[in-house]
Amino acid sequence: MIHFPSFGLGCQHRESKVQTPTTVTQDEQKQLVAREALRYVVEDAWLGVGSGSTANMFIDALAASRLRIKGAVASSVKTAERLKAHRIDVEELNNVSDIPVYIDGADEVTAAGAMIKGGGGALTREKIVAAAAQKFVCIADQSKKVDVLGKFPLPVEVIPMARSYVARELVRLGGYPQWRMGFTTDNGNVILDVSDLAIRNPVALEDRINAIAGVVTVGLFARRGADVILLGTAQGMETITPHR
Repeated sequence: MIHFPSFGLGCQHRESKVQTPTTVTQDEQKQLVAREALRYVVEDAWLGVGSGSTANMFIDALAASRLRIKGAVASSVKTAERLKAHRIDVEELNNVSDIPVYIDGADEVTAAGAMIKGGGGALTREKIVAAAAQKFVCIADQSKKVDVLGKFPLPVEVIPMARSYVARELVRLGGYPQWRMGFTTDNGNVILDVSDLAIRNPVALEDRINAIAGVVTVGLFARRGADVILLGTAQGMETITPHR
């Protein structure tokens, strides 16, 4: 197993806000952060919206709110369909020049704002919309917060003809890649899920995997990490602001 030397990702400032003394279930934690994320929505502007169960709860909360936005840029076909079902206008990123905020979940996130994403297979579009946005607000329940990334298998989107070659290169990095059989991304590619990695330097590993020929993108969000983490805990809401 390969351990990458640590580049400092910077110190973090935490601001904790306890909403209730009673125990909050995982679904309630997701609902908490979905509602809290509404505070970061910029009205009369475009909004980037991610994928997954927590992002879906945010979409539902957005639809029920009185917030007025120009419309949304979706990170997946499923997200676009859910937004449209709520009569929220969806626009292509190519037609939008300014996205103040992108709101999305994570499969794992550190206090420094580095994430693993792509469990649902939308990692490339998520990374593109996140890169285009001025602020990334990550919404997650407490089970997603980790000290070291890698317990959740790292998704890598790959051009189909390069699948075996990329898998061999990932083995050389100390990982154990598995083809997500029967799944095709919205971009027509395949995904390798890589386990057995302890990702102590996510920036270095992100760069290294992205440099492999045939890789479309890796589900490490370290170079463009979260600016704000809204974490639902068993005690209530916690806000973490990484300083990088």
